[in-house]
Amino acid sequence: MNSPLRLGIAGLGTVGAGVVKIVRQNADLLSARTGTSIEITAVSARSRDKDRGVPLTGYAWEDDPVALATREDVDVFVELMGGTDGPAKDATEAAIAAGKHVVTANKAMLAIHGQALAEAAEAAEVSLRYEAAVAGGIPVIKALTEGLAGNEIKRIVGVMNGSCNYILTRMESAGLTYAEVFAEADGLGYLEADPQLDVGGIDAAHKLAILSSIAFGTKVDFDGIELEGIERVSIEDIRHAADMGYKIKLLGVAQKTGRGLEQRMMPCLVPDTSPLGQLQGGTNMVAIEGSAVEQVVLRGPGAGEGPTASAVMGDVCDIARGLRLPVFGQPASTLSQSTPAKSVLPAPYYLRMALDDKPGALAKIATVLGDAGVSIDRMRQYGHAEGAAPVLIVTHSCTRAAVDHALEAMQGTGVLASEPVVLRIEAV
Repeated sequence: MNSPLRLGIAGLGTVGAGVVKIVRQNADLLSARTGTSIEITAVSARSRDKDRGVPLTGYAWEDDPVALATREDVDVFVELMGGTDGPAKDATEAAIAAGKHVVTANKAMLAIHGQALAEAAEAAEVSLRYEAAVAGGIPVIKALTEGLAGNEIKRIVGVMNGSCNYILTRMESAGLTYAEVFAEADGLGYLEADPQLDVGGIDAAHKLAILSSIAFGTKVDFDGIELEGIERVSIEDIRHAADMGYKIKLLGVAQKTGRGLEQRMMPCLVPDTSPLGQLQGGTNMVAIEGSAVEQVVLRGPGAGEGPTASAVMGDVCDIARGLRLPVFGQPASTLSQSTPAKSVLPAPYYLRMALDDKPGALAKIATVLGDAGVSIDRMRQYGHAEGAAPVLIVTHSCTRAAVDHALEAMQGTGVLASEPVVLRIEAV
């Protein structure tokens, strides 16, 4: 039996408490699987007095996470505080400088500072592991860095935020508006303290940036992601999509093209018979397309105490076994700087708008679309409401540039009663 692997845990919220439970309850199992006793020696959190549902007696307490990260009796610093900068980043950097391994669930920190942290960890010859940062309990990081290492990755596509998927599926199943389900999700504690991180697509985009780096050998580029949240998706959009055999999902897509790295996180329509179309509630799903494996679909809980703590402990066990891998699957010094690229691949698009209730309005819109090279596949006009006529248009495959050109021209027609909603119909 090797010397014990000693953990220092910073952050004792839902996930941190879950990690403590696993270490306490599964001590013999962890030892049998790793050949090493895994122990917690010290912890840190904002409050010592809070009841976290798990005993903390026997663990040293540090008010300062940086002090925890540099303790002599800590081999692995487990960062579960969250936040792009501040204590999480400071303590992680201190741990690496002190020669400690780091396990984190902090996708925001990695999406912004991942390259610098990876370079520091590899120079110090310590591990920086982060399975819990992406898709909760789904081992997607391990799949990319290990199981699919022999593949050239062609595309990653997936639902990576359970809160948004809950909102969209709940709107459909209950026939509720976005505002009603948002309030419900917030009341149930499904949303971040800043809900915009969820519904604005930011949380999911952080995850996509990390996956793109591993898949395509590029430096993490969160700023290069085309980002749009779900705030403008209405119950009417949900119903129209269902009528046509589609579901609306906040979908992350990353792929390398001749123009550069395409990364987008935005609402899309997907076939309701596809695995992504059938995804319900807070579940996450990531599909990875590789040159040899073709397509692998990973599905599971994207958040919560058990699933996320499980991912954290998977990383801890790999460190206990002596497994050492470059942070993003290849040495950080070899990662290339990506060139952000917008999608140029044609796809059908869904357009919803309201037109002024006057003769020739629809004809003007059809003319603008035709002039932009956008062909109409189907069009529906619904009952008038307060002088406006709701119109739904589905295009044949075209480029987003052509759609954008048409949208710009529509502003000069004088017939728009509302800003059009545009959703790509994604092949999955």
